[in-house]
Amino acid sequence: MTNEKKLELIEETFDVEPGTLAPETELESIEEWGSLTKLSLIVMLDDECGKTINNDIIRSLKTVQDIMDLMEQ
Repeated sequence: MTNEKKLELIEETFDVEPGTLAPETELESIEEWGSLTKLSLIVMLDDECGKTINNDIIRSLKTVQDIMDLMEQ
């Protein structure tokens, strides 16, 4: 999956305008970064990447790049 596709999926999951996020964007700076977005992220990672993650992994995420890296593992 390309980085562009990953960003597109993350922006869709976060329900933000396309082109809003960059790899270096800190998650805490995103207004939509809350419990529902975190749940949506868990679902997206399972559906799109076959990744099962837990709350400890979610807490360790600091930037959009961290999510993109997780999508590759």
